[in-house]
Amino acid sequence: MRIPWPLTRPAAARRRGTAASLRAATGARRGGQLAVLRAAAGAAAAGWLLAACSGSGPPVSSAAATPATSPAAGPATPAATPGRAGKLLVIMEENHSAGEVLPSGMPYLWRLARRYGYATDWNAIGHPSLPNYLAIFAGSAFINPPDCSPGSGCSYPGPSVFGQALARGETARAYQESMPQRCDTSSSGEYAVKHNPWAYFPAEAAACRAGDLPAGTPARGALAADVRSGTLPAIGMITPNLMNDAHDGTLAQADAWLHGWLPVIMSGPDWREGRLAIVVVFDEGDTTNQVPFVLLAPWVSATVLRRPADHYALTRLIDEVIGAPPLRHAGQAVNIAPRFGFGAG
Repeated sequence: MRIPWPLTRPAAARRRGTAASLRAATGARRGGQLAVLRAAAGAAAAGWLLAACSGSGPPVSSAAATPATSPAAGPATPAATPGRAGKLLVIMEENHSAGEVLPSGMPYLWRLARRYGYATDWNAIGHPSLPNYLAIFAGSAFINPPDCSPGSGCSYPGPSVFGQALARGETARAYQESMPQRCDTSSSGEYAVKHNPWAYFPAEAAACRAGDLPAGTPARGALAADVRSGTLPAIGMITPNLMNDAHDGTLAQADAWLHGWLPVIMSGPDWREGRLAIVVVFDEGDTTNQVPFVLLAPWVSATVLRRPADHYALTRLIDEVIGAPPLRHAGQAVNIAPRFGFGAG
């Protein structure tokens, strides 16, 4: 039924009045926003003018003031979802206690430790080097061997964490600086086989020959290629040579080596896309067996682990990343994964 005009006119008037009110309100809001923007712009301009006259720049954050790959700030940190990392690289250093290294012995490493995370009470398993390497990468020091070369009386049953990863369909690789050939079982030059634990597991010899590689340099070689292509393994180990791991060289040399490599690793897609964590740890101490442990990950910020832990806790973290049950003594070790954000996603 058609509604007579006298009944529709008030409704139309109400609609016109409502539309006018909305236009007025919108104009008022826009006017207020413009006023706020003009005021903010004026304040900013005044601040810049004052800074220019006084000879100092405007206040900026340290991240903005420093290039992303500078030693002070470290590489740029991407946004990442905690616990989503599927890759862990362990960089081994040598023969220095925590107090010798941090804060003044390796200032670049200390800056990264404060920015990302570190432990205050991390302990080696014993002496000499080999038992500590076996502990981290196999979950046991076995018979606490001397620094012997792989062979009769100095080889151990698998699996290693590398073998664990491969058995689960994950990738595993070790990068050895100055190693002459793949999975080399003899020390030579600045390469020490006692720092290459994968070579001590005969049952994994074929896997070691496939995945235990000469590292190369930050410019070229196996490690740099995997960084650039985003194909770093689920579980990886990096062993600097005897000069660059502070065994024969100085802490300053070890710090410089990290300064040369870490920005390269963090420039690759594995880090930038939030799937890579990096651990820097010393095998054993000198004055005490409390050693540095530093963990870098895109989602970790100024995190400190104060609970006592040891190398078996690192084995357990490795297994956490690949989703494997804790290997050997790692089952009784402290679970550091929650403290550093693993498994939270």
